[in-house]
Amino acid sequence: MGNQLKAGDVVTYNGWTEEQVKWGNNDTPYMLIVGRQYVVESVEPHKWHTKVSLHRVQGKFNSVHFSLNISL
Repeated sequence: MGNQLKAGDVVTYNGWTEEQVKWGNNDTPYMLIVGRQYVVESVEPHKWHTKVSLHRVQGKFNSVHFSLNISL
């Protein structure tokens, strides 16, 4: 999902695996709740992964933990 994300997008947290956290040295999202929506504060694209910061949540997380909410 990485490069299509931008600040202000609303994403749903889908959970994490240890491998996803270790890839790119991301923070472990232990404080996030599966199924809850969060607002993207910043997006940091790298060659093989993207780090996401969330509004009012400390840390940088692998973008694969989230799905983008698309409103029609």
